[in-house]
Amino acid sequence: MAPNETFRPHERIKDPADFRRAFDRKRSVSDDVLIVYGVENGLDHPRLGISVSRKKVRRATARNRIKRLIREAFRLGKAELPPGVDLVVLPRGGDLTFVSARRSLMALGRDLSRRLKMQPPRSNPQADAKP
Repeated sequence: MAPNETFRPHERIKDPADFRRAFDRKRSVSDDVLIVYGVENGLDHPRLGISVSRKKVRRATARNRIKRLIREAFRLGKAELPPGVDLVVLPRGGDLTFVSARRSLMALGRDLSRRLKMQPPRSNPQADAKP
């Protein structure tokens, strides 16, 4: 396994504040498999956070399996994902497969990066005006 194909600890979102920041930014894309929230992280690599609801997936073994599938899809496809983006992934249901997770994560990661870069920095017109 090549070093760039491993899932390193610095590529994982662990801090609840980072999850909250992604949810509060309200930049998301979705399809019938996954919902992906994103925010810029200021780093040179993407990071992954996974949130699987107990309401949607009741059994702990099923939740853990879903998290393993999403981590593996991220690990194998992180070279295709945009650098400098935190991705918080929520599965839509418990019937996730590796193929659907990988396909969905790559497509949604690209869409999300376009959506984040399309947003120009907002300037305050009152602050720009000179008194």
